[in-house]
Amino acid sequence: MKRVTLYRAASLIVVAGLIFCAAMMWRPSIDPLAQAPTMDDASVRRGARVAEQGDCAVCHTRPGGAYMAGGLPLVTPFGTLYTTNITPDRDTGIGNWPPEAFARAMRHGVSRDGHFLYPAFPYVHYSRMSDADISDVYAYLMSVDPVPARAPDNHMMFPMNFRPLVSFWNLLFLRDDRLADLPDRSPQWNRGRYLVEGAGHCSSCHTPLNFIGGEKNSEHLSGGQVDGWNAPALTGMARRNNPWSTEQLVTYLRAGVAGHHGAAAGPMLPVSLSLAQLPETDVQAIAEYILSLDGDTPTPAPDCAATRTAAIPAPSAATTGTETPGAASTSAAPAFAQGEALFAGACAGCHGGGAPMRTIDGRPGLSVVSAATASDPRNLIKTILEGIPMSARAPSHYMPPFADSLDDAHIAALAGYLRSQACAATPWPDLLETVHTLRHEGQSK
Repeated sequence: MKRVTLYRAASLIVVAGLIFCAAMMWRPSIDPLAQAPTMDDASVRRGARVAEQGDCAVCHTRPGGAYMAGGLPLVTPFGTLYTTNITPDRDTGIGNWPPEAFARAMRHGVSRDGHFLYPAFPYVHYSRMSDADISDVYAYLMSVDPVPARAPDNHMMFPMNFRPLVSFWNLLFLRDDRLADLPDRSPQWNRGRYLVEGAGHCSSCHTPLNFIGGEKNSEHLSGGQVDGWNAPALTGMARRNNPWSTEQLVTYLRAGVAGHHGAAAGPMLPVSLSLAQLPETDVQAIAEYILSLDGDTPTPAPDCAATRTAAIPAPSAATTGTETPGAASTSAAPAFAQGEALFAGACAGCHGGGAPMRTIDGRPGLSVVSAATASDPRNLIKTILEGIPMSARAPSHYMPPFADSLDDAHIAALAGYLRSQACAATPWPDLLETVHTLRHEGQSK
C-alpha cells in the first residue's frame, strides 16, 4: 500500500511538473491587425527619437540592406542569429502586429504568434521603458517604408535551437520592472539612468555574461566583449588615472573626437552615430549618470602617460637602433625603432606632433588615447587592423584600415611602440600572437 501511495505521489509530481513546464513554454498568439493603423505625427516624431536611443537600426539594418529590414547576422556563443524585419511589411515584418503584440515583444520577448524571441534582442532592458516610449517607437516603426524581406534561418546549437527553453532563461533574468526616478537625484541624472538602463541597454555590451548568456548583475557595467572588441567598464570613469570629464564623454558619445581619449570605433561607432542624432541634453544626462558610477578600477602604473598631453614626437635616434627614452631596454631597441618608423610613415601625418589634423580635426596624440593606456591591446590592434570607416551620418571621423598594408609583425611593432609611449612600465606581452589571433578572428566572420 505504501509503495502504491509513493508511486501515485511521484506520478502527481511528474504530471504537475510537466504541466508547469508546458505552461511556462507556451504563449498564446495575438490576432493580427485587420488594417494598418493611423499614427499620430507627434508620436511618430517622439518614436524616432526613442529608436535612436535604442540603436534599433544598428541591429535591424544589415550593411547594404533596407532600413529596419533585418538580416544582420549576430554571432553568439550559442550560434548565429539573424535580426528580423521590423518594417510594417505585413508578410515578413510587423505590419500586422497590433500595439499589444509589440509591447509584449518589448517587455517579455514574445512574438505576435507566441514564439519566444532570443535574448540577443535586449527585451530584458526594453522592459524597463515607459509605456509611452514603447507606444511611440511602435508608431515610428509603423510609419517607415514597408520592405518585404525575410531573415535567413538562425543556426543555433542544441538545445538552444529549441526556443521554448528561453522561457526558463526569462525566469532567471527578466525582471519587467519599469524604472522609477530616484527622489534624491537630479532630473538629469534620472534621465541618464533611464536611457542607459532602458532603451540604451548599455549593459548588454558593457557587463560580462555568464555561461548561459545572462548578465552578471554583481558585475554590472564592469566591462564585457562584443564582436571581438573590449567594451570597457563604465564604472569609475571619473576616477581613473586618465579620468573622463563630462565634456569629453559627451563628445565621444556623440561621435566626436574626445581629447586625451580618442573616438568611437568598432561596434561603438554606430552607437555613437545614433546618439549624435539625439538632443545634446539626452547625451549630457547619459554622461552625468555614467560618471557617477563607482567601481573598483585598478590604478595604472605610475609611468603610464595617462595625463600626458603632448603628441608622440617625430622619429628619433631609435630608428638607428640606439636606445631612446620610452624603449624598455637596449635589446628591445630594434623593435622599438621599427615601431617608431612605422608610426612616422603611417600615423604621424594625423597624430604626430605638429600634424595639421591635430588642429583641424582634433586628432589626439596616441600616447594618451584610452586604447593605448588600457591593460589589454585588443582595441588598439583592432583599430589598426580595421580602421574607422567613414559614415554618411554627421558627425563622422575616419581612419584607414591597415590590415592589408601591414603584416602581423609590423602591427605588433607599431602597437608595442605606442604602448611604450603611453605606459612604458607595463608593456603588452605576446603582441605578435595577439595580432595573429585578432586578424584571424576578423577573417573568420
